[in-house]
Amino acid sequence: MVTTYLTHLCEARTNKPSLYGRHWIAITGKPLGATAGAKIFDRGGNAVDAACAMLAAVCTMYDDLSWGGETQALIYDPRQERVVGINALGVAPTGASPDFFLDRGLRYPPGKGPLAALTPGTPGGLMVMLAQFGSMSLAEVIQPAMELAAGYPIEAGMSKRIEAEKADLKSWPYSKALFLPHLGESHEAPLPGELFRQPDLLETLERLVETESKAVQEGKSRIEAIMAAYDRFYHGDIAREFVRSSQEQGGLHTMKDLATWEVKIEDPVSTSYKAIDVYKLTSWVQGPVLLQCLNILEPLDLNALGFNSSRYIHTLYQTMNLAFADRDFYYGDPYFPPVEPIIGLLSKEYARQRSASINWFHNNPFTQPGDPYPFENKSNPFKSYLEAWPRTAIHLPADVKPEVARRHQRGFLAGTTSIQAADKTGWVVSITPSGGWLPACIAGKTGIGMSQRMQSFVLDRRENPFNVLAPGKRPRATLTPSIALKQGQPFLSFAVQGGDTQDQNLLQFFLNVVEFGMDIQEACEAPNFNNYQMRSSFETHQSEPGKLVINENTPLWVQKDLQRKGYRLFFQKRTSGPITAIYFDHKNKTFQGGASDHGDDYGIVW
Repeated sequence: MVTTYLTHLCEARTNKPSLYGRHWIAITGKPLGATAGAKIFDRGGNAVDAACAMLAAVCTMYDDLSWGGETQALIYDPRQERVVGINALGVAPTGASPDFFLDRGLRYPPGKGPLAALTPGTPGGLMVMLAQFGSMSLAEVIQPAMELAAGYPIEAGMSKRIEAEKADLKSWPYSKALFLPHLGESHEAPLPGELFRQPDLLETLERLVETESKAVQEGKSRIEAIMAAYDRFYHGDIAREFVRSSQEQGGLHTMKDLATWEVKIEDPVSTSYKAIDVYKLTSWVQGPVLLQCLNILEPLDLNALGFNSSRYIHTLYQTMNLAFADRDFYYGDPYFPPVEPIIGLLSKEYARQRSASINWFHNNPFTQPGDPYPFENKSNPFKSYLEAWPRTAIHLPADVKPEVARRHQRGFLAGTTSIQAADKTGWVVSITPSGGWLPACIAGKTGIGMSQRMQSFVLDRRENPFNVLAPGKRPRATLTPSIALKQGQPFLSFAVQGGDTQDQNLLQFFLNVVEFGMDIQEACEAPNFNNYQMRSSFETHQSEPGKLVINENTPLWVQKDLQRKGYRLFFQKRTSGPITAIYFDHKNKTFQGGASDHGDDYGIVW
């Protein structure tokens, strides 16, 4: 018995260890990306400086995103003791209208190529975050990314991914030249360990640094110098080359599109769950879904249901159905009319009304959006759309061909990485950047991969009157960083990649910590499940009612009970989702960091 007990004590409870530190912590989707953050911390930067360095690095490494994509962030500012949001999602360019795509026989904007691209948001988001909340120069912060652009030994996974996407990459001349250095050979992508060089991107970054340096020499402040680089990107020669090459390859961008776009610094939305205040970006992303789910679940005794029991999974699945149905109908760009009923959607009373419709014994495959307008003392102007709503989505049949189902599942998981950073002075940053993932269309001599986020719009008002494509408008995206405060102090910072599964995984992670007492790494690695009943935000916006992806080690009795409840089960070996997170131990004045074992996510702490 003694031997067995000692063996149990020596066994690791997780595949990765928790990170413990007291000065700073940097976590992101690639080891080299985390190293970039660590280098900036070591040189005296704060958490915003380090987060911007990690953002620049992972964009340069195509960690399922590129420089032409979009950046969404939450920042806890210890000076003001408040959470602020960064909206650096690009907008649809001139000429991008429902009729433009409908006339070409498309039900939604395409998922790749120049016609899928918004205006680039990440460069502006990085520079605004750095200027307003950082402490270092642009040159210092993007120096690691510039080294990577000059050439870094490409990973085997990246080499394999480029090779798999080479048919599409050959469609765009600048992508072909960058990604396929071995044309005509059996393996045309860079080989594992080969230096992947991006000279055009390096020149673009050098131009930004050159502009900043010149502004400093002219007596400009740090902020003014960074914004001079911002102006060159969106108004100057970089913008001109981006626009020229977009139009050359069939895109719709104009100089005015880039010049009039701007980063928004926003107040996030929040809810309180058992005295924990959870903050998310508002309706231009899916973040409020997590808050709606927490409002529905708060009155329930989730611990009594048992972790990942059939009753627990069913309860969360039905809750997700309600919240995501609202997302699919009511979320959109708050800077365009009509005004989203976000106050009603996040009302605790509305949550109680929604939870009353849950069937506790069987999946409801036709969950409808609710009506939050009465909770704002208003009448719903879109009742006629709600009545016809189930007929506007594409539903995959139960006997769908495996390749179609796999493509749909890949869409749910498309793109993105996540970034977490914090320091001992109180700065906390959570970022979920995305866009420009492979296969990326490169924008000419800028070396920048263009975004693919236009596909998240709808073209038919009956599907979602708030998310209809229009020039200058942001699509409702899936990107969703998170920060939680307890007694007014940072408690958790957490995010994940994975398209429509993001807030599903983040909900389960949060409950793992709060309801089941897991430590940060246990919560990151614990098996999750994924719901595919909501409408995908990608390609054909399909829905698969009752589809449930669970861990292959789920007990047989749980599987059978879920099937009796009306679920179609699919299995995966790893289902944690690539979560990155920080827990704040205020008693000991330390950090605990976690990164799931789902992919290459990596953290460094001191």
